[in-house]
Amino acid sequence: MPDLLIELFSEEIPARMQARAREDLKKLVTDGLVNAGLTYASAGAFSTPRRLTLTVEGLTANSPTTREERKGPRTDAPEAALEGFLRSTGLTRDQLTARDDKKGQVWFATIEKPGRPASEIVAEVLDATIRNFPWPKSMRWSAGTLRWVRPLHSIICLLSDEAGATVVPLTVEGITARDTTRGHRFLSPDAFTVTGFDDYAAKLRRAHVILDSHEREEAIRQGAENLAFARGWQIVPDDALLSEVAGLVEWPVPLMGVIEERFLDLPPEVLQTSMKEHQKFFSARNPKTGRIEGFVTVANIETPDDGATILAGNQRVLAARLSDAAFFWENDLREAKAGMGAWAEGLKSVTFHNKLGSQADRIARIAALAREIAPLVGADADQAEKAAKLAKLDLRSAMVGEFPELQGTMGRYYALAAGEAAAVADAARDHYSPLGPSDDVPTAPVSVAVALADKIDTLAGFWAIDEKPTGSKDPFALRRAALGVIRLVLGNRARLNLAQNVGAQIRSLFGQMQMRGFEGQIADLEVLPNDLATEARTRMEARIVPEDPDSGVQGLGKHEPWGINTTADLLSFLHDRLKVYLRDQGIRHDIIDAVLAQPGNDDLVLVVNRATALNTMLQTDDGKNLTQGLKRAGNILAQAEEKDGVEYSFGADMKFAETDQERALFIALDTAEPAIKAAIKAEDFPAAMTAIAALRAPIDAFFEAVQVNTDNQIVRRNRLNLLHRIRAAGQQIADFTKVEG
Repeated sequence: MPDLLIELFSEEIPARMQARAREDLKKLVTDGLVNAGLTYASAGAFSTPRRLTLTVEGLTANSPTTREERKGPRTDAPEAALEGFLRSTGLTRDQLTARDDKKGQVWFATIEKPGRPASEIVAEVLDATIRNFPWPKSMRWSAGTLRWVRPLHSIICLLSDEAGATVVPLTVEGITARDTTRGHRFLSPDAFTVTGFDDYAAKLRRAHVILDSHEREEAIRQGAENLAFARGWQIVPDDALLSEVAGLVEWPVPLMGVIEERFLDLPPEVLQTSMKEHQKFFSARNPKTGRIEGFVTVANIETPDDGATILAGNQRVLAARLSDAAFFWENDLREAKAGMGAWAEGLKSVTFHNKLGSQADRIARIAALAREIAPLVGADADQAEKAAKLAKLDLRSAMVGEFPELQGTMGRYYALAAGEAAAVADAARDHYSPLGPSDDVPTAPVSVAVALADKIDTLAGFWAIDEKPTGSKDPFALRRAALGVIRLVLGNRARLNLAQNVGAQIRSLFGQMQMRGFEGQIADLEVLPNDLATEARTRMEARIVPEDPDSGVQGLGKHEPWGINTTADLLSFLHDRLKVYLRDQGIRHDIIDAVLAQPGNDDLVLVVNRATALNTMLQTDDGKNLTQGLKRAGNILAQAEEKDGVEYSFGADMKFAETDQERALFIALDTAEPAIKAAIKAEDFPAAMTAIAALRAPIDAFFEAVQVNTDNQIVRRNRLNLLHRIRAAGQQIADFTKVEG
């Protein structure tokens, strides 16, 4: 079985595209080979800045011969039908076979496709791969029509086995496949021939090219850490930067430099960000001082002076970059010490969204909401409001203008410079968190209050203007904001009434939208009963915000009626994100649905406590069987109520019990009901599950021994009312009809 080697050699491929390109090359080629009938043992893809490489081992030498039998028209079918069948098969009439079928005689065709050599198939697959490669961005050059990420120079396409290596005949836009490549652009630029992958990889290394990107990453990591260790420093870990730099060099040569003393007082985040974004340098921290004092740059060449000239040039460029950063820092500090009033005023002219007002409007909303949330998370209300008003002021700073990724981080420094408390300053840094599923969740009370207010306002705002996520599109990152709310609430065990908080924020937004002339959009958003809609429009036209809870308008809370449906829809969205989050924690979707059907489902901590306890119970035999009993009781009761047109919800009396099993169930319910009620009130859900699980045996015995729909109507009604007690006991915990199985 031959092995296949492919190399696509070009000008430098952007580092950010290399990992995806490796996977695309592997998938396109191997899928194409398999679809054509070839099999292989293993495949591996590699990349350097100037080449994409694929090796396929154990490839079959030929595709198999295949036979396909195809059924055609009846023998007495019109001539046109037969001619069409012949064209589709490529056969003639005398090559067909007539056979008896249940509808008469039918033509059958046997199509035999001979196998093809691997070289022929490889050439076709690679040609199609090159011409249709899914680069995020590509270019044309010269007079050809081929598009590639950068000009493509050469192709290796080599099949090798024990007998030797053979170049696959292939020409793409004037580029003919060969068995030659080149090494490092400067250190080993001459061409050389290869006979297979092992020979190829070994000769590349001698030509100063490390083919495996992971090996280059490890070489950079080890080299940087060794240089830092020699000075008593530590490299600040940055896997993303490591991967990017490994995609910029074929022969990594780490070099260490020292940051000038005049820049060492800059915040470490500024130094690290400036060096990473502008220069692709790794930061080196002095553990004794805690400051960033050095850097590691990675050259792509070995020099006679051991990189001294390269390092000197890099240090000159870095000094210019850090001079700019120092200028921004000094100017921003002066503004911070002056109270940041100019920044606050400047945000009034920065539009957050044309329907949601300016950044200043948004900050005012967040500050008001943070003040309301603060007592619920143990934060000082004044500090929470102050932190919310300061948290986004750094958006107007020169430093954040240069490095947007430092927003929040710089806000903390500026708040401290302004003399604010540490809790207020930390909230400026933390209120954006968590940004992703792996981010830490803030735990400081003031930070939690501001972070929740920020995310709830974002969600409420875009729901208020009907800019919700659709399908895979989420341009305002609202799913991320919803997950942030969930993680903040659950991570800090925050007992929030989200319906109240979200509803109030939406109504506040609708009120602001009134004043900016968006009444039409509000009215369109809310599908209300006619009398409520008329009242809402009347008040909007008159610019009236009702304050009287007895005004006759039934809304969510005591203010304007609009916002009811928007709030409910947003809570449903939060519940959907909670389902995803809890499924990742191992809780089934039907269990979550059963719990969400209960009152208080806007208290996410309560929901999770219920779901966790119910999930644990349902993993036991008692829990599984009890669920069946509760569902059976509910189904029989529902059918009887529908048939009789009455509700059986009162009057079950043990004196009408005819069997020991009935009497045992009465006794068990008399014991379980108060225990469940007390446990639910105390939010001791494991105890509630234990109490209801005790009903499993008496319920099973009842259904095994008793016929509910007996001919005696008094006994039947009594038993149906007893089923109501069973159903009601379960409903205290969850809607068991939603539990599957």
